[in-house]
Amino acid sequence: MTRASSTLPEQPPISRPRARLNSVARTFDALRIRNYRIYFTGALLSNVGTWMQRVAQDWLVLELSGGSGLAVGITTALQFLPMLLITPYGGLIADRFDKRAILRVTQSWMAASAGLLGLLAVLGVAETWHVFALAFIFGVGTAFDNPARQAFVSEIVDREHMPNAIGLNSASFNAARIVGPAVAGLVIAAFGSGWAILANAISYLSFIIALAIIDPGRLHGIERAVRGKRQIREGLAYIRGRSDIILVLCIAAFVGTFGLNFQMTSALMAQQTFHKGAGEYGILGTFMAVGSLTGALIGARRKTAPRARFIIGAAVAFALIEVVVGMMPTYWSYAAVLPIMGLASMLTLNASNMSVQMGVDPQLRGRVMAIYMMVMQGGTPIGAPILGWVGEVFGARWTLIGGGGVALLGVLASAAIMARRGGVRISPTFSTRRPWLSLHTRSR
Repeated sequence: MTRASSTLPEQPPISRPRARLNSVARTFDALRIRNYRIYFTGALLSNVGTWMQRVAQDWLVLELSGGSGLAVGITTALQFLPMLLITPYGGLIADRFDKRAILRVTQSWMAASAGLLGLLAVLGVAETWHVFALAFIFGVGTAFDNPARQAFVSEIVDREHMPNAIGLNSASFNAARIVGPAVAGLVIAAFGSGWAILANAISYLSFIIALAIIDPGRLHGIERAVRGKRQIREGLAYIRGRSDIILVLCIAAFVGTFGLNFQMTSALMAQQTFHKGAGEYGILGTFMAVGSLTGALIGARRKTAPRARFIIGAAVAFALIEVVVGMMPTYWSYAAVLPIMGLASMLTLNASNMSVQMGVDPQLRGRVMAIYMMVMQGGTPIGAPILGWVGEVFGARWTLIGGGGVALLGVLASAAIMARRGGVRISPTFSTRRPWLSLHTRSR
């Protein structure tokens, strides 16, 4: 008589091709949702145009100003100044009104601004002050668009798919970053900056059409904030009580203000350090985007919000890499390191964005994300002119070396200050095989 085995039969191992397919499916999981597929497609096409304009606008300013780095810095500052001034109101509007309706208005506003600037450039009548003025007007639309766009994702997908959707949004932006600058460089070289900017104006139609055909019956409705007094202060008070969010905002502020001026710094490096033209400048953006896209896809695989130790580590790595990039001796060595910087920047930004979005009260998401966008992009009006001046006085390399250095000091100082306040507990643990720093957060 034989005794029956008490163990379960061994399961056949999953084949490597099947495991890879499962991994790919997990990376693009949110695209199975119809509304998100429509949203993603429209945003991708629009983002290609956005990157074309970013490259073309900076190149146009360099041409009109005789190669002034300060003029490029002022243009960037004016475009992002509304993020600093009025984004909190944009967040409040996103919490109180239909986000699809808001996005239709903001997308139309930015399309009109881009169309006018492109037309002026094509006709040959554009002047530097035209670019300054229209960059500010364009920024006003962005200040209301960004909070609504960030918060709208939570209505398109459920909470389970939110980390994946946030990562794919970044992937869309950076996939466009690969195509847009390269196409812009070719268009600028062949036809001029104005046509590249006009292409962006037309690209907004794709996102507007996507908003129109999204099925409202499949959206995940969130109770809107009712009209009341001190609603922006309510959002600020909520943030003050969340030390984990404060830490992320501080990191985003230093990285955004001093580290993320890639379009300006690459334009200066291409033209003044390496003596290259518009085509080579556009290629630099593509190299950067390869790394950024990789970082975004890595982020899309996440199922939970990242921890503070990851955000701090990624920010420190990004700042150090930016300093190294500024020291590269040749155009091609500079281009070769850009994907690494793009990867580090996207890991930092994606983790920060996901941490805030996943950890905030849904009724306050618009206002909190507005504050996040304000500190991340709103610091550009401060950082861009400073770095532009540094580029003119000390050379283009120092826009990267100095920007990365200040970002590094800011991130480390933020972690140290929050640790002293009690909002962050830092526990260093060292191993003989490899050292690491363990970081934990807790709300006060």
